Amino acid sequence: MTFVFEIIRLGIKNLGLHKLRSTLTSLGIILGVAAVIIVVSIGEGNKQSTLRQITDLGATNIIIRSQKPPATQSASTRNTSVVEYGLTRLDLKRLQEFVGPSADLDATSGAVPGPGLRGKHLVPLKAVGSEIRRRNERTISQVFGTTPDLSRTANLSVRPGGRYLVDADIEGSAPVAVIGSEIADTFFRLEDPVGKDLRVDSQVFKVVGVLEPIGLAGGAGVALVGRDINKDVHIPISSAKQNFGDIVVRRTSGSFSGEDVKISEIYLQAENTDEVIDLARLATRILEIEHPTLRDVQVIVPWELLQNAKRTMLIWNIMLVSVAAISLLVGGIGIMNIMLASVVERTREIGIRRALGATRNHIIAQFLVETGSISSLGGILGIALGVGISFGLGSFVPWLLSFPAFRDLVEGEFKIEPVIAPWSIWSSLLVAVSVGLIFGIYPAIIASRKDPIDALRHD
Repeated sequence: MTFVFEIIRLGIKNLGLHKLRSTLTSLGIILGVAAVIIVVSIGEGNKQSTLRQITDLGATNIIIRSQKPPATQSASTRNTSVVEYGLTRLDLKRLQEFVGPSADLDATSGAVPGPGLRGKHLVPLKAVGSEIRRRNERTISQVFGTTPDLSRTANLSVRPGGRYLVDADIEGSAPVAVIGSEIADTFFRLEDPVGKDLRVDSQVFKVVGVLEPIGLAGGAGVALVGRDINKDVHIPISSAKQNFGDIVVRRTSGSFSGEDVKISEIYLQAENTDEVIDLARLATRILEIEHPTLRDVQVIVPWELLQNAKRTMLIWNIMLVSVAAISLLVGGIGIMNIMLASVVERTREIGIRRALGATRNHIIAQFLVETGSISSLGGILGIALGVGISFGLGSFVPWLLSFPAFRDLVEGEFKIEPVIAPWSIWSSLLVAVSVGLIFGIYPAIIASRKDPIDALRHD
């Protein structure tokens, strides 16, 4: 054991005699390890942010949405145009009958629950109105008639002091509304919105609740949902049908256009994630009865997107780590070159050690201790550098983009949320040490094979 410690002491002592050379030799390892940790932290942060946004949509949800097809039939006059497309009440009735829960069926329709796979909740949304006003302030937003089940299905929560829609609101077609956080900030900056009135087109609604902010703004969730839920206004679906009808009118410079959409969206919630894909396929087949090409209807399955996102991020991480690993390879080549030069430089020292009884294994061990120490030290410094830069990027990038010269490089809000993956730390350190040992074996073997007599004669 004493002999082992002596070899380690001699190896580290020799590195200390050439501090600058040792530092330059380990530089490739330092940068390689730091690069691995940085790219993995950025990739991991991006992955978790995307997966979180998709999960916020509900892992067991299926979102069926009306979408305006590229070419639509419209009934138009001189200055008016009304376009009809999307989900119909017949689609909703069929979905309720064959995949919706029994409780969602209209008792007066005489529909009989169909056999097979069924969802836990089926929630329709109907878009109405186009302008929201309060006093002298107004904005164009998105108002939806819906049912109380939406809060459970879409993972919505209401700020303390308010409430979401209830069954009594639906039954009485109550003029009440639940508003998104951005609508509350726009119209009620310094006051509690609950109990106050908002005007949707010509109709007045009393605010009964404010939704907690949802982290979909500007992210993957907006692309999937088709809007920012923080700007939503939810009213009872019965009030929407009674007060607004089916045509949503939008006025623009002397003319107006309207969209005749019976149902804007339907949230279908499966019992568990194992049933989501099959339930989505069944719902799609039902929709194909009225929409054979699905040009005006879109079926979104967050769970399926979640799995695809995980696979994509895994491939992306592998690619990033592979690119960063090139730095480690370059660092290993640098170690081998320096150690080969060291063998020539220390030929006489090797001859003296062999003459005093050192075996070839002793010489190999000493050189491997040196290369292992260089790579280990480089790995530790690289980890510290990589972790420090990763944490700093979250603040540095927004600060950099605040300058006018860089502000136009990206559209909208841009931020990086690095997440340090523990596996990237220990794996990069392990690879760094392995690189040092592997690339140090050849110089060590060359040193051990030198003839003692020839080595002692070396100048």
